[in-house]
Amino acid sequence: MSEQNETGIYIFSAIQTDKDEGFGSVEVEGTKSETFLIRYKDAAMVAAEVPMKIYHPNRQNLLMHQNAVAAIMDKNDTVIPISFGNVFKSKEDVKVLLENLYPQFEKLFPAIKGKIEVGLKVIGKKEWLEKKVNENPELEKVSASVKGKSEAAGYYERIQLGGLAQKMFTSLQKEVKTEVFSPLEEAAEAAKANEPTGETMLLNASFLINREDEAKFDEKVNEAHENWKDKADFHYSGPWPAYNFVNIRLKVEEK
Repeated sequence: MSEQNETGIYIFSAIQTDKDEGFGSVEVEGTKSETFLIRYKDAAMVAAEVPMKIYHPNRQNLLMHQNAVAAIMDKNDTVIPISFGNVFKSKEDVKVLLENLYPQFEKLFPAIKGKIEVGLKVIGKKEWLEKKVNENPELEKVSASVKGKSEAAGYYERIQLGGLAQKMFTSLQKEVKTEVFSPLEEAAEAAKANEPTGETMLLNASFLINREDEAKFDEKVNEAHENWKDKADFHYSGPWPAYNFVNIRLKVEEK
């Protein structure tokens, strides 16, 4: 087979199952393939045969991966997510990988069975953040002293201003953690506060919850949003497989 026509095995997730299940087809950069299972004991990798190449995480490819995992989650309640872009040379390689990972999967399956991950990002509104700055007398004083000065003349005041602004923002993040994150953490099976990914992000959290409790958890998020809607925007996402609560290295080890 020529290199151009060489195929590989793309894996989407691992599941716990004792039967052969189908999860439909996927279209990977124009190539349509049926998904299939590669099984070992009560575990299986959901996979598809695709052209062997490096797949870049552009929007279309990420959406393809995301949709495939969503279809798997619709039919199976014990899904261990695999990150985007993992292609192996052969089904045998995937089988070896699955055998190597099985001791970890045995422990993870009962921990994630029937559970989903949801994400919550809280972004401070520009008007509210500006109001908080203006209400801080120390910040206002230093900010006023910098105005009109050249970059060199106001160098140290600007450093002081940056430090004060960071201090204020850290205080707001703690407030959100107390009023938003902590109550949701109590309602979840597990919770994780990730590093903010933007300058105005006050919270970047992931929660592991029981599927049957999703509606109740949504209500708690809505309650928190009602209290903060004038101060911040809530970006609530999911359901996802437990990306933030599973840490597995994918490596085919020599036997």
